[in-house]
Amino acid sequence: MFRHLKKAALGVAALAAATAFASSAQADAYPEKAITLVVPYGAGGASDLAGRALAETARNYTDGQPVVVVNKTGNGGMNGARFVTESDADGYTLLLSRVGMALYPAVYSDSPVAWDDYTFLGILEATPMILAVNAESDIKSVDDLIAKIKESNGATTYAASGPTAIDGFSVQALLADAGLDPLSASTLVPYKGGGELAAALLGGHVDFLAISAGSLMPHIQAGKMRPLMVYAPKRMADLPDVPTAKELGYATAAQVGGWSGLYAPKGLPDDVVAKWKDILGKVATNEQWLDLAAKRGSISVIGDEDPSAYVKSQFDLYHGLAKKFGYIQ
Repeated sequence: MFRHLKKAALGVAALAAATAFASSAQADAYPEKAITLVVPYGAGGASDLAGRALAETARNYTDGQPVVVVNKTGNGGMNGARFVTESDADGYTLLLSRVGMALYPAVYSDSPVAWDDYTFLGILEATPMILAVNAESDIKSVDDLIAKIKESNGATTYAASGPTAIDGFSVQALLADAGLDPLSASTLVPYKGGGELAAALLGGHVDFLAISAGSLMPHIQAGKMRPLMVYAPKRMADLPDVPTAKELGYATAAQVGGWSGLYAPKGLPDDVVAKWKDILGKVATNEQWLDLAAKRGSISVIGDEDPSAYVKSQFDLYHGLAKKFGYIQ
C-alpha cells in the first residue's frame, strides 16, 4: 500500500514539475504574437498619441512582435476599458489608460469597470492640460476670460468631452476657484476626442477650452491658439511665459491633470508582469520615447510612481470633486 502511495505521490510531483516547466517556458517565450494595445478614446487625442508613441517604442523590446494600436471608443473610455478587462489575461491585450479610468468610476456608481479591475503595469507620463483660446480672440489672460464669463451670464462656451470628463473638470475647477457656479457660469459644448475639441476652438465654435497639451501644442506653435494657463506642477519648457494654475492661485484647478498608464486584465501572470516591467524600464530611457513625449508636451514618469497607489489617489481626488460639484451625494 505504501509503495502505491509513494508511486502516486511521485506521479503527482512529476506532473506538477512538468506543468511548472511548461508554464515557465511559455512565459519565457512571451510574446509569441502581436500585442493589441487598446486606446479607449478617438484618434488624434492625447491617449491616441501616447498609445502610438508607446507602441512604436516598445516594439524594440518585444522580441520582434508588433504592438498594434486599436481605438475602441465610447462611454467615456469605458467601452475600451471593459473590452480589455474581459479579455484573456495573457498579455496580448493591454490598455493605454488615461485619467478617465480612475475618474469615471469615481463619478458613476454604475461604472461598468471599477478603478481597480486591472493589473497595473505602470504610469507612463504626466500630461499637462492647457487653458487656451483662439489666437484671434480678444482674451489675453485668465483674468480677461473670467471677466468675460462673468459678463456673459452663461453665454460663453467651452468644448469638453463631457461635464464629468477630465476636460470638463478642468474648466469647472477653474470656475469654482473664481467663485462662479461650475455648472452654469459657462456653457459646455460636447465633442468627442482631442482632435474634435481642438477643431472646435480653431473653427470658432467655442470661446475656450482646457484640454491636454498634446492636442493643443501643434496649434499653439503654429500661432493659431493662445495659451492662458497650464494645469501642471510647474511651467512647461515650451511655454515658459505661461503661468500655472497654482501660480495664479487656482487651488482646485491646480490639482487637475492628465496622465497615461499601461494596464492589463486582472490576473496577469507574474512572469508577464515582470516582462512588461522590464520593457517599460527600457522604454523609460529610450530617446525616441522621450522625444515623442516632449513633442506632445508630456513628461515621462515611467518608474516614478507605484501605479496602484497612484491610481487610487486619483480615484479619491475626482470622487471628492464630484461630491463638491454636486454630481454625486
